[in-house]
Amino acid sequence: MDENLKVLMIDAQSSFYRVDRYKVGDFFGPVDLGLFLSGRYNSLNIGTGLLAGSIFPGSNRLVFTGFSPAWGGFYISSMGGAGLVFDNLGINLFSIIGRASTPSLLYLNRTHGEEIQVEIHPINIKKIWTEGPGGIYSLMEYAYIHFGKRYETDPRILATGPSAEVTNFGGIASCPIKNGKLTPVDTWAGRGGFGSKLVKDHNIYAIIYGGTYIDEDFRDRKVVDQWFVNKYKKKLAVKDMEATTKYRFDPKFQTGGTFGVNYHTMGGRLLAFNYKSIYMKEDERLKLHKNFILDHYLKQFNEETIIPKKQKTCGEPCAALCKKMNGIYKKDYEPYQTMGPLSGIFDQRAAEKIVHHADMYGFDAISIGGVVSWLMENLVEGRIALEEVGISKKPIFDIDNFDVVGTSMHNAEVGIEILDSIIEKRGIMDLSEGARQFAKNLAKDKGKEVLDSFIYVAFARRGWIVPNQYWTPGALSPMPIMGKYYMYYGPDFLPPRELGRLNAERFKKEIMLDNLGICRFHRGWAEDMMPEVIGSLYGLKDRFLESVSILTSRINSRNASVFWESNRTIDFLYEFIKRKVEIEGNNSKEILYWLDEFKKDKNEAAFSFWYEIHKGIQESLREF
Repeated sequence: MDENLKVLMIDAQSSFYRVDRYKVGDFFGPVDLGLFLSGRYNSLNIGTGLLAGSIFPGSNRLVFTGFSPAWGGFYISSMGGAGLVFDNLGINLFSIIGRASTPSLLYLNRTHGEEIQVEIHPINIKKIWTEGPGGIYSLMEYAYIHFGKRYETDPRILATGPSAEVTNFGGIASCPIKNGKLTPVDTWAGRGGFGSKLVKDHNIYAIIYGGTYIDEDFRDRKVVDQWFVNKYKKKLAVKDMEATTKYRFDPKFQTGGTFGVNYHTMGGRLLAFNYKSIYMKEDERLKLHKNFILDHYLKQFNEETIIPKKQKTCGEPCAALCKKMNGIYKKDYEPYQTMGPLSGIFDQRAAEKIVHHADMYGFDAISIGGVVSWLMENLVEGRIALEEVGISKKPIFDIDNFDVVGTSMHNAEVGIEILDSIIEKRGIMDLSEGARQFAKNLAKDKGKEVLDSFIYVAFARRGWIVPNQYWTPGALSPMPIMGKYYMYYGPDFLPPRELGRLNAERFKKEIMLDNLGICRFHRGWAEDMMPEVIGSLYGLKDRFLESVSILTSRINSRNASVFWESNRTIDFLYEFIKRKVEIEGNNSKEILYWLDEFKKDKNEAAFSFWYEIHKGIQESLREF
């Protein structure tokens, strides 16, 4: 195994480049090395883990790191499968500094020899984005048509959309290319706004990469199977099938994927109508879940995707088959939740329409869904006028007069108008500094009620992110990176100090996998086995584990989390606690104490709860 991490440093301004080498042991992957490079150069770093191209399933994630324009701090985002083609470049990571003088495409190709061809090509991005299917899809087509034939094997393309220019939460999209054709299985580094960073900091709108380099990837199945038999009494393939059941097909629920399993099991924990469902009575939520989710939204998904087995991988050989498809539409839970029930949409046709439109623009789908649902509520309540937003009709959030097909499509059309308005900056719709700053500006003019219905996690002066879509306190935790699964998101109540500690423990495990480019869907074995693997291949198990603690401590040293700024965010927690006691019958001393505190003064109780989580995090992420 190679003893060095090879980094291609690219200056987008001058087109100069060089290869630097860093010893394995000093750094272990794209996260700890990305943190170092970001601190030195404020670069955008894109790379793979030590095991990319190896026999281990899920080992080919492409990891993006840098200081996020949306979050306001160091951030990590990753994309499934895109590391498999990246491995053909014969490097572990490339780092972009400087800014091209004109909107450009970055071309990387390695053909047999040692040298990587690095070219920066000017492009007419406005023209490209408005042709054909539009946005990211047109840009990927353009890149492949103009540069794809220069590769001996299928390359991979990273593309941005118009959201990267006009907001701070534009993502980066890609898709596997099979036999010379772009597939509809789009994959995303969506969270954190790295599309916006690529465009605004570097004037790079797309990257095409690939090559023919063959390195010494670890492929010895007999050795790996023996490791797994020693640990689990099962071979790798059997253990991986078991660990990825939820993401493929779970026979207990007769559905699969995050969409299928989450919607089947959530019951009264459903989040809908910009979180206003948290104020409903339990029987109202259960009725909503049965009539709109189980009997329609989920039923459509099962009949159209699960039963006919329309499922793909992200581009690497993998048993999870987590990409659930219906034609050109990929059904992930969180985009189809924020631009689904959260936005008053409970029909697949309607959700497909708005999610695809948001994807075309290149938005972080979770964050834009949270923004759309928040604006919808303010339009319904009359706090914001239609003409201010530049749209033609109001959404409908009246559950008593709601046609699951017709009203869902109506709301999807409203949402699409909102997306168009953001891109075109109609009326008041300037989100160039992010939704948190936009909401604060509105609140100054229209009153705090406008802000109070917006649920987001705040960081530093302007950082923000729409939380993961689970009704649990962990999703609102003051962690150094939020919007990902670097926290505990189980449905149970935990005392806040304990929750903070558990968040920190999850952070360490998730960071460990990200630094190795391992997909978290394989965490059922990867969290246990990866230290052993690094020990066997590099003789650095103890150093590797120590590096995880040091890395998480250093990321946390920049933790500038801000206390919850909106009333709805506090109510999210308060109503969660009430439901646990009144509906689920949790009468533990700790939860009853917190319920009583919230009843007396919810704002004071929320402060105390937030700081208790923070204490648990801080005491658990100390380097010494």
